[in-house]
Amino acid sequence: IEAASLPWGIVTNKAARFTDPLLVALGLTGRAGCIVSGDTTPNTKPHPEPLLHAARELDIDPNHCVYVGDDLRDVQAARAAGMLAVAARYGYLGETDPPEQWGADSIIDAPLQLWPFVQARL
Repeated sequence: IEAASLPWGIVTNKAARFTDPLLVALGLTGRAGCIVSGDTTPNTKPHPEPLLHAARELDIDPNHCVYVGDDLRDVQAARAAGMLAVAARYGYLGETDPPEQWGADSIIDAPLQLWPFVQARL
C-alpha cells in the first residue's frame, strides 16, 4: 500500500494513551495517514463514526475504503460506514465466533492477501 503511495490509517477502540506509545514503538506513527483511537470520537466501533472520521482525515470516500479487522465489531463498523469489510484471521481474535460468521466481504490469513481488495477499490 505504501509502495503504491496510497493513504492508510489505523482505527482502534483502544484509548490514545495506550495506542500512541505502541504505534511509536512499532514505528507506525509517521507512516499512518491518520490514527483514530477509542477516545478520538464520541463513539467507538461497532459505530461507524470512527471509520468515517478516518476517511475524512484521509480525504477518501468511504465507498473506496477497505477496512480490515480482527473482530466482529470491525466488520459491523465497516458495513455501517459503507466500506469493504475484510476480516483478518490473524491478530486479536479473542474467544468469539469464528470470522466466517461475521459477515465480512472476505477473510484473509496474511497481510499480503489484502492487496487485491485494495486494487479493486482504486
